[in-house]
Amino acid sequence: MADIDVLVIGGGTGNNVAAAAADAGLETALVEPGPLGGTCLNRGCNPSKMLIQAANAVNHVRDAEQFHVGATLEGVDHAAVVDEMDDLLGGIAGDMETRYREREHLTLFKERTKFLDERTVELGGEAVTAEKVVVAAGSRPIVPPIDGLEDAEYLTSQDALYLRETPESLVILGGGYIAVELGYFFEAMGTDVTIVEMMDSLIPREDGDIAEAFTEIAADRHDVYTGHRVTAVEEAGEEYAVRAETETGDETTVEGDEILVALGRRPNSDTLNLETAGIEIDDRGFIETNEYLETTAENVWAQGDIAGNALFKHSGDYETQHTVANVVHEESQAIDLSAMPHTIFTEPQIAGVGATEADLNDEGAEYAVGRAEYADSAMGRAKKLDHGFVKVLAAPDGEILGAHALGYEASTLLHEAVLAMRTGATVDDVAGAIHAHPTLSKVVEAAFNDVDR
Repeated sequence: MADIDVLVIGGGTGNNVAAAAADAGLETALVEPGPLGGTCLNRGCNPSKMLIQAANAVNHVRDAEQFHVGATLEGVDHAAVVDEMDDLLGGIAGDMETRYREREHLTLFKERTKFLDERTVELGGEAVTAEKVVVAAGSRPIVPPIDGLEDAEYLTSQDALYLRETPESLVILGGGYIAVELGYFFEAMGTDVTIVEMMDSLIPREDGDIAEAFTEIAADRHDVYTGHRVTAVEEAGEEYAVRAETETGDETTVEGDEILVALGRRPNSDTLNLETAGIEIDDRGFIETNEYLETTAENVWAQGDIAGNALFKHSGDYETQHTVANVVHEESQAIDLSAMPHTIFTEPQIAGVGATEADLNDEGAEYAVGRAEYADSAMGRAKKLDHGFVKVLAAPDGEILGAHALGYEASTLLHEAVLAMRTGATVDDVAGAIHAHPTLSKVVEAAFNDVDR
């Protein structure tokens, strides 16, 4: 006999699975050593977006003159921005824990665990067996073995979000979405930012036109070194010196008061003794799952970052719906991760869904491109947006293969393309829809009308 019905390891999106199981009358255990809400609420998208709103406010003041408005920035209370964010989000996590401790059929374990056997884990110094297990233990920042880095007091994204003093200078290792978002925030706060990225552009996983355009924008704000691999870090007086080299061996040294390591995230699968439970992982450490989120072990499911299907909060929320259906209600709902959007909250914002041009070229696919500039729209002119565009990729039969945007509120504009792709609407369907004038959505309409098939 199992000790409990459902065991959920991880209190990020997994907390909703545990709550649903308990509400269904199943004896449920939720294991989370940190605050409930996981990375997004406590160490990722929630705190970073609150800080970025402060950065946007700063830049609105700086940009007011172009609208003939006299405004002076008299300073930013960095500590107050972080304290407000910490108080709000910490309160949400604390309230969630209080509610869960009072929830019938649910026991919260504030500790780490590992598998001892199939569906048996260590909890409170004892072996606890569950009828069903959901692994949702998330991910953590990657810290690579760079010479001298382990001896430096480097920052990860979590540390950087909770800094209460503005660094005079900051060197960011990596040029992905975490790097550029935090680079934008600290630059707005007054920090001299340097970004070092191994690939030829920042945000290299984006469509090439987006990556190229954003790299140029970022280079106007920061010192940007693309095509440079970091080889060593060492102390240089009260600063750190970061050495990087190109493929041809040319070496560059940059210095900063602080170093931020933003080189991606890795799954927490190595902390759980998964092999004992018969749970297989891929060569990157992500738990292997099928379309029902089942692992290679019987009655064990995995979701969220540790499963590696898509490392976004919205994909984790989507997976949670299916985990609840399959685990709690014993249905067989397959996930469909097609048309999975993603966003980057710099200014300008970046958003994308579906294939990039590089993807289509690698596949040898036939496609057409449509593109429209923000500056050519009435609202773009009103907002004095001198950069930004929407780009559409489509098959000859009108199927939408991908859509990408860089510009003001791109994260919101993209969802028209997401909905079209999820429902099977064509290029002509979107282009023929009436878009209210003079909204920025007219840029989307123009991009779809620009597709020449």
